[in-house]
Amino acid sequence: MLVKRSNGRLDILSLIIVFIFMTLVIRLGYLQMAQGQYYDRLADGNRIRLIPIMSPRGVFYDRNGVMLVSNRPGFTVSVLAISGPVSDEVIAKLAGILGMNAAEIKGKLAQHTGAFEPIRVKTDVGPDIVTKIEERRSELPGVVIEIQPLRNYVNNELGAHIFGYVSEINDVELENRKANGYKSGDIVGKFGLEKLYDKEIRGVDGGNQVEVDVNGRPVQVIGKKDPVPGHNLVLTIDYRIQKAAETAIDEQLVYLQTKTEFAKAKAAAAVVLNPKTGEILAMVSRPAFNPNLFNGGISSKEWNLLNENPYHPMDNKAISGEYPPGSTFKIITGAAALELGKVTPEEKILDAGTHWIIPKGNAGGEALGWINFREALSKSDNVYFYEMGNRLGIDNLEKYARLFGLGEVTGINLPGEAEGLVANRRYKEKVYGEDWYLSETFDAAIGQGFQLATPLQMAMVMGEIANGGHRYKPNLVSKITGSNGEVIKTFSPEEVGNVTISGQTLNLIRESLREVAQEGGTAASTFQDFPISIAGKTGTAENPHGKDHGWFVAYGPYEDPRVAVAVIVEQGGYGTSSAAPIAKKILEAAFNINQPPSESAKIYSPHTAL
Repeated sequence: MLVKRSNGRLDILSLIIVFIFMTLVIRLGYLQMAQGQYYDRLADGNRIRLIPIMSPRGVFYDRNGVMLVSNRPGFTVSVLAISGPVSDEVIAKLAGILGMNAAEIKGKLAQHTGAFEPIRVKTDVGPDIVTKIEERRSELPGVVIEIQPLRNYVNNELGAHIFGYVSEINDVELENRKANGYKSGDIVGKFGLEKLYDKEIRGVDGGNQVEVDVNGRPVQVIGKKDPVPGHNLVLTIDYRIQKAAETAIDEQLVYLQTKTEFAKAKAAAAVVLNPKTGEILAMVSRPAFNPNLFNGGISSKEWNLLNENPYHPMDNKAISGEYPPGSTFKIITGAAALELGKVTPEEKILDAGTHWIIPKGNAGGEALGWINFREALSKSDNVYFYEMGNRLGIDNLEKYARLFGLGEVTGINLPGEAEGLVANRRYKEKVYGEDWYLSETFDAAIGQGFQLATPLQMAMVMGEIANGGHRYKPNLVSKITGSNGEVIKTFSPEEVGNVTISGQTLNLIRESLREVAQEGGTAASTFQDFPISIAGKTGTAENPHGKDHGWFVAYGPYEDPRVAVAVIVEQGGYGTSSAAPIAKKILEAAFNINQPPSESAKIYSPHTAL
């Protein structure tokens, strides 16, 4: 009886064992046959990683196809945290090799949110760094060398304020752009066109599918997704004119600094545009900076040299510099007086050296006697235009200044543009809580006092006189193209305003400006023998912080204007001697006059094919 009971228990135990075995077999078959593909994908996910490849940014060309901004290969030191957090020991060793602070590297690693992406620690390192890392590979698990496209500003400082520069995205930028697909470690435009068109020129990153072993170390590349290059920008800039403008300014500043009186003439700006379209042909700001310095992360020493420079090399003075326009503003005062019937072209006004109501006079106490409008503008007589201010009043001066586009941004496709200031009663009352005085109207009439304008705005004013009163939105980009050359977008001239003054007034102003560059005019010494007929205006702006600023604005040819230019030299003194010589060299380049063979090309035309 006891034996039977024992056999029964063994039978039950055997059945249980058989049941468990059959269950395992069935489960194994289910997993292999029904769920095999699913788990195969999971296994691949554990051994295959996607390592991103940075896409090259789009290339910048000038209007004639000259490459201005490109890309070059460079070494980047990155960390792939495959097997977990990077040890303090590895960070310390890497910091020693790179000459960085270990805390800085830890900060970069802490910002990383990707599951398996390289954390870029230092960009554009030299071959010596690469060699040191390769020699100590076994001591630096997770540290890799990537070859990435780095921005190459072909001519260093040339066009720096137009192009801008790129650098690694910061915390604030990342927070604002996460929704648009930006991530930690991305290289983004920080300034100029690089910033404004970052979305178009940044491209789409690719990646390598890499098989890793059980320790997370890469074994082999098993697949690749090629990065998509960013779109290219074809600019309106003419390289020859841009180079000539920069060279002319640099040489003139050096020359002025040799004179004790103008030792602080270390800043200047110039704008060259096509008055028929608003296309910017050249734009210069001095002092400048080399945007290539920012590729690998600018050093503290280099940054301090830029940041502490009292002449602010990072500012684009062509669009953000606000200066009293000086006598160049007499163009607007004259237009207002003629249009409103406050003076006739023939009326003569006595310049006895100072005005008879308020004793304000000409520079150096000069007295020109009885003069009409044409003589007053070509000789830049202050007393005549004080009287125009007296007859007009500040409200009419304000109206016409705004009619010409002053006191507001032009809308150029660059960040950081200033709006300037048009002298008016409301501004003084708001800021100073005081009434307006006639003496301030006198100052405003000759571009002094509260009046402020940027070089770009004054180039626009000259363009409006040249083209019959049309104000075009200034533009730096002609078209956006794909990497294969296909046109993505084209930018056409955009008229944004019109100076509604009569043809008779415009013609008289043009004729008077033509006489500025002829015998007896204030720019005769520079332009009277120039082979292309030029209309221009000199200006000298009072500067409470030092020597006066020198202005010169012009357009040409007089009969068929194709180029307008504005130049200012900070603390350069009279515009006749400081700014006009720069403008002359710019116009020589634009019209292919006295150019070296290497720079010679067909004369600039507003219809030059791109």
